Amino acid sequence: MRIMNLAPADIEKESFRIITEELGDRVLEPEQAPIIKRVIHTTADFGFADTLYFSPDVVRIAKEAIRGGATVVTDTQMGLAGISKRTLERFGGKAVCFMSDPDVAEEAKRLGCTRARTSMDKASRLGDNVIYAIGNAPTALIRLRELIDEGYRPKLIIGVPVGFVNVVASKELIMETDVPCIVAQGRKGGSNVAACIVNALLYLMDETRGGDRPAEKKEKE
Repeated sequence: MRIMNLAPADIEKESFRIITEELGDRVLEPEQAPIIKRVIHTTADFGFADTLYFSPDVVRIAKEAIRGGATVVTDTQMGLAGISKRTLERFGGKAVCFMSDPDVAEEAKRLGCTRARTSMDKASRLGDNVIYAIGNAPTALIRLRELIDEGYRPKLIIGVPVGFVNVVASKELIMETDVPCIVAQGRKGGSNVAACIVNALLYLMDETRGGDRPAEKKEKE
């Protein structure tokens, strides 16, 4: 096996070249392709080319939400840490996670439910200009569906929790709504995938970058 000596930026460039090559003659929607390729880059899992679901016109809608200063809400601190917050802030947005907030923990204990569920209640009070990036907790998606049924309409839901219990069903609950969404169908996903999709959308918004271009040096958040 040959070891390649590449500069950091060239490593990612070569990775995307390999991904494009291995996708072969598969035809991806042009707006979706940078997101799908970045998820494959993050996970080394080509299965996402088949399982990532995009609701109609969702990429354009997501970009408009970012341009409008949307708040990104995650269900884990890991997901929050992975988002390029400096890029998000350039569009007037911010990223938050309420999972560790004392009031969320207290309310979850009082109700006998998960913090992910009560954190969605807190996030919904931010209003509609919100993008949810859910990579861990199906209970967060289940609560979002309940809120949607009550009339709540966030800008976008990225539903990619990973696991076995209620994971598939919770994703299907979101796909059934008319709320714009990007969903990893099946059991796969994760906080890293949720952050990756947010970043892919941000990179599409950044005029100096594209979905397949080398990443910036890791920012110190």
